[in-house]
Amino acid sequence: MARRPRTRRRDRGQVPVGKAYIQSTFNNTIVTLTDPTGNAVAWGSSGTAGFTGSRKSTAFAAQRAGEEAAKKAMEQGMRQVDVYLRGPGAGREAAVRALQSLVYLSRV
Repeated sequence: MARRPRTRRRDRGQVPVGKAYIQSTFNNTIVTLTDPTGNAVAWGSSGTAGFTGSRKSTAFAAQRAGEEAAKKAMEQGMRQVDVYLRGPGAGREAAVRALQSLVYLSRV
């Protein structure tokens, strides 16, 4: 069977304005940054920030996840986001503060 040629990842170009979705549970915090139409530009979670087990549920882990996602999005040119929160976890406010330190929050 012949191998398919590897296709290159689609370049998103510059995305100056977007949306930040913060999903916070009792066990993990996931931060997803999208363009205005909802296509994911960057994401980060407590697990991808290097935390395992019960340390993933801490506010500090959520802060690191927010910083990681924001830095990836800033490389794509994102400077302003609307924040949407979901869930009851301890990392909600910490993730918002991490985003606030790196990009301009137009509304929460």
